[in-house]
Amino acid sequence: MTETNGATPAPQPTAQPVEQVKMQVLGQFVRDLSFENAVAQRGMQGGEVQPDTQVAVSLDARKRSADHQYEVITKFRITSKNKANDEILFVVELDYGGIFHVEGVPEDQMHPFLLIECPRMLFPFVRRIISDVTRDGGFPALNIDTVDFLALYRAELARRMESQKAAKPEA
Repeated sequence: MTETNGATPAPQPTAQPVEQVKMQVLGQFVRDLSFENAVAQRGMQGGEVQPDTQVAVSLDARKRSADHQYEVITKFRITSKNKANDEILFVVELDYGGIFHVEGVPEDQMHPFLLIECPRMLFPFVRRIISDVTRDGGFPALNIDTVDFLALYRAELARRMESQKAAKPEA
């Protein structure tokens, strides 16, 4: 028995039930992969090699026909050039996808969720594939830096807003 000293207990606030976000990776796959060893194609030339590697990332997401299922594709294009003479050393292009079951995400938050959280889940596998391909292609294994998908998403939103402003005529 609880003692209340004659005071009525304060009513407990009734919280709205919050739907739990559920995300499951149903599958992962390489949609497209290419590796071009430009050094081997040109023939080996002596000299100092100072690689300058550029990584470009783009993302795509779409709803699948099954309920709560989405396909997210991460596209990586990696170009490595020799700083000394600007010749291309190698090019890697990888389109890596995942099929996700997502529930509990409000509709207005689904787009950022798919383009931020889902690629974060796929990234370790992308990094391993790129590392293996560059090593197997005759170069030191390339372990790309972690991608900040939130910053990438925000940059894309800003770019779209700027292009809309530029396309809108002044009144």
